[in-house]
Amino acid sequence: MEYAERGPLRNMPLRRRLLHVARAAMVPPMFRHSVAAAQCALLFALCGCGQNAQDDPSQGVARFLSAVLIADHAGFEASLDRPALRSDLREQLVGIARANGTDVDGGPSDFALDRMITPQAFRLVEARTGQPLSTPPSAARVAPMMKVRDRDHVCVGGSSPDRCVLSFANQKGAWRLVGMQATDLTIEVPPEPTTK
Repeated sequence: MEYAERGPLRNMPLRRRLLHVARAAMVPPMFRHSVAAAQCALLFALCGCGQNAQDDPSQGVARFLSAVLIADHAGFEASLDRPALRSDLREQLVGIARANGTDVDGGPSDFALDRMITPQAFRLVEARTGQPLSTPPSAARVAPMMKVRDRDHVCVGGSSPDRCVLSFANQKGAWRLVGMQATDLTIEVPPEPTTK
């Protein structure tokens, strides 16, 4: 007896035909699940690799300074904690106003503070010459600039040990800018260390 179907199922008994069709129908969902599992495994592996790089404070500071230098707004935002920065700047500006005999109720608005938190607000210069930095600094170049406050806090710049231009905190494995001077934001970057 000949069936109307074409191809290899054409002369197959009905039971075998149904079993063959059922197996074929199961392959795509199984394949989709295995692809999704592979993608999840790859994502976890990549997250783990990125986490190790973020544990080093000099890497996080270098990423921030690089974003400032090349005006990478997405990288800049990823490297800072904007609410913490607003709070830090608001306290400083209220303090400056009070020192000058002015009392500003509530301090500056978030909008005014956000205008201060941009890549253009920072000035990166060569430590020896004072000339604008021409290339993004490496982590090795940033490490000598850092002052370690504790395990989760470092700062950069400032002439005295108790004052910093930029303050960074380790937030869940990522180093982010949480504080900055309200006035002079010049950061002197030392030359690349020589390797022997």
